[in-house]
Amino acid sequence: MNLYQVLVRPILTEKSGFQADNLSKYTFEVDGRATRADVKRAVEKAFEVSVTKVNMMLVPGKTRRWGRRVGVSSSWKKAVVTLAEGDSIQLFEGV
Repeated sequence: MNLYQVLVRPILTEKSGFQADNLSKYTFEVDGRATRADVKRAVEKAFEVSVTKVNMMLVPGKTRRWGRRVGVSSSWKKAVVTLAEGDSIQLFEGV
């Protein structure tokens, strides 16, 4: 898999902002076929930081209703990346 296809978007929530500021953990939505090694290489190459740990999880889709119709939103994969001490990603600064 191409490294530029691995990271889909950063996840910017209150919890991810707290983790980025205090715990040096950054959250990304990643491609469903990506592995831990793929995510580690992609983050290290894209942001020039040192990754120490990658936690991945599948986020299940939710049931949605449009009037009488019922549908399910798509499931997606999330990665929480822990950086080495002293490293940070500038994308998340001041958010």
